[in-house]
Amino acid sequence: MAPGLELRKLQAEDESSFRRAARELEEGDASLEFAFQWTEESDFGEYLQLLEDWSLGKRLPEGWVPCHYYVGVVDGEVVGRLSLRTELNDFLARIGGHIGYAVVPRFRMKGYATEMLEQSLTICRSMGIERIFITCDVDNLPSRRVIEKCGGEFAGKTDYPELVKQKRTYWITA
Repeated sequence: MAPGLELRKLQAEDESSFRRAARELEEGDASLEFAFQWTEESDFGEYLQLLEDWSLGKRLPEGWVPCHYYVGVVDGEVVGRLSLRTELNDFLARIGGHIGYAVVPRFRMKGYATEMLEQSLTICRSMGIERIFITCDVDNLPSRRVIEKCGGEFAGKTDYPELVKQKRTYWITA
């Protein structure tokens, strides 16, 4: 358990911590995107509105589905993010899944990813999503452990030539 972690929507008071977290993740693990369609030059208030619109299915980039963006916050510090897609398109049904998450490198190995995923299951239930499809890279043992701790049942491995890294796929019953 990661005591004190709150999974919630990004808020205006998170701006400096969010900017720091996005920068740190980009510098520490460029393979993960912390904030979708975010740049250092982005207006934070406009970005909050964009996230809200996406959750309502508005202004979605082509090929996207409605998505809720949450941050894991501990003592006022953004330690990670979790995106929750309420429906699956073809790509998400094969590769991406309902949920994606990332933890800022300096906050890893503290149980935050597990706690964020656990808390998101309650959110999924409240939205009527009872079976959650989730994936991780085949070589990402920490993420595999998080998913399995949260009840993930192994469904198989992908075999898609377009992927640089194949995925392990799981189902979680919320």
